[in-house]
Amino acid sequence: VDECEEKLACQCPECKCKDTWGSYECSCGSGLLYMQEHDTCISKDVRSEASWGFVWMVILGLAATGVAGYAFYKYRIRRYMDSEIRAIMAQYMPLDSQAEVQHASHGDV
Repeated sequence: VDECEEKLACQCPECKCKDTWGSYECSCGSGLLYMQEHDTCISKDVRSEASWGFVWMVILGLAATGVAGYAFYKYRIRRYMDSEIRAIMAQYMPLDSQAEVQHASHGDV
């Protein structure tokens, strides 16, 4: 049985079929590699420059997000701590705006 002539093997467009005794061989031309499991031809040349660029962009994006998150966290903590400190100080030392209110209330008594 000639599998190549009957188009039973090597059905991808770039494939070249060669009939052998009891079997067949598939190959691809012009720098392509034949993958028997998928019956297809793929390129031998891999461009890793673009993928490394993408990886670096992701790393830099995560770093920038981390720095921005940390800055936002510190800002929120500082505002919270400032309000807590003001509340504690107001219990023991009246602030200028509170002192005027308290003097007015003592004058009415």
